[in-house]
Amino acid sequence: VQLQASGGGLVQPGGSLRLSCAASGIPFTDFNMGWFRQAPGKEREFVAAIRRSEFDTLYADSVKGRFTISRDNAKNMLHLQMNSLKPDDTAVYYCAADTANLGLWKTLEGVDFWGKGTQVTVSS
Repeated sequence: VQLQASGGGLVQPGGSLRLSCAASGIPFTDFNMGWFRQAPGKEREFVAAIRRSEFDTLYADSVKGRFTISRDNAKNMLHLQMNSLKPDDTAVYYCAADTANLGLWKTLEGVDFWGKGTQVTVSS
């Protein structure tokens, strides 16, 4: 199983980044997918999740209206479009796969599969 995240980098406040996660070795459409992040000295926190059907999404309050999660089931890809980035968004971002109902993702402590993280730094 491999969840390979990419697209991180350094961006100025107010800028945008698009993260991607390529999944392999799992039946992609059997899993809800999501993003978590961990800032230095802080616990990992939920960012966004999307149902296997591609239509239902869930966001942390801190990113609602700025981030958009999407998935392409034909290509086994997960994306996170991040706009209006703030310094507080600086963190390592991880993609995740889990069969838990979407409504549980905000409180998930563990998931079925984690990807390797990608660093996002928002700084002037």
